[in-house]
This record gives sequence, C-alpha cells and structure tokens, in this order.
Amino acid sequence: MINFSTLILSSEVEGPGGLFDIDATLPLVAIQFLLLMVILNIVLYNPLLTIIEERKEYILTNLGKASELLAEANNLTAQYEEELGSVRKEAQLEITNSQKIHQEILDLEINISQKYLDNLLDTITNDFENRKTLALNNLEASVQSLCSDINAKLSI
Repeated sequence: MINFSTLILSSEVEGPGGLFDIDATLPLVAIQFLLLMVILNIVLYNPLLTIIEERKEYILTNLGKASELLAEANNLTAQYEEELGSVRKEAQLEITNSQKIHQEILDLEINISQKYLDNLLDTITNDFENRKTLALNNLEASVQSLCSDINAKLSI
C-alpha cells in the first residue's frame, strides 16, 4: 500500500498524459459505453427477456392448468370413493338379504322334508304294526289250531 502511494506521489506531471489526464477521450469512452449498452440491450437483452417472460407465462399457465386438473382429479376421486362406499353397502345388504332368503328357503325345505320323512316313518310304522298285529293274529290262530290238533291227538 505504501508503495502505491509513493508511486502516485513520485509521479511527475510533465505535460499532457499524466496520471489523471482528462481530455476528450473520457466523454468519448462514456458515450461508447452507453451506446454499446443500448445496442446490447436492444439486440441481446430484450429478446432474451421476452423469451424469459414468455416461458414464465407458459410455465404459470401450465401450472394453473395442472392445479385445476389435480383439483378435478381429487374431486372425482372423492366422488368415486363415495359411490364405491355406497355400492359396497348396497352389495353387503344384498348379500345379507340373499343369505336370509336362502336360509329361509333351506329351513322351509328342511321342514317339508322332515314332515315328509315323519309321515313316511309313521306310514311305515303303522304298516309294520298292522303286519305285526296280523302276523300275531295268524300266529295265534295257528297256535290255537296246533293246540287243538295236539289236544285232539292227545285225547285219542
């Protein structure tokens, strides 16, 4: 730092072109800088900024559409879930009702079959009793005739 300040102080100003020579070149450089800045702004930066703005608008538009579609999809999902729940409840009720109906039909058929079997068993039992009674009567008649035959043969 000290070397730089000694360099500035030790510099001798001898005519034009000293250390801080301000002449017509400084305003000319400033004008060139401003002119180049305007030309670059028109040629490069404005189209670039326009493209960036268009892209930003495109992205915002697509994000808006995507959020609308997402909201619609969520609404449809909720609606379908509600419908699915109600259909499941209806199906469960149908299954329960169907089971009750089938159980009642099965009970009815079992009762009918039981009555038929009871009637058949009663008929068979009555027939067996009748045959047994008939057989006992025939047997008794045969025993009586045998007894009378034996008595007749014994009495002779």
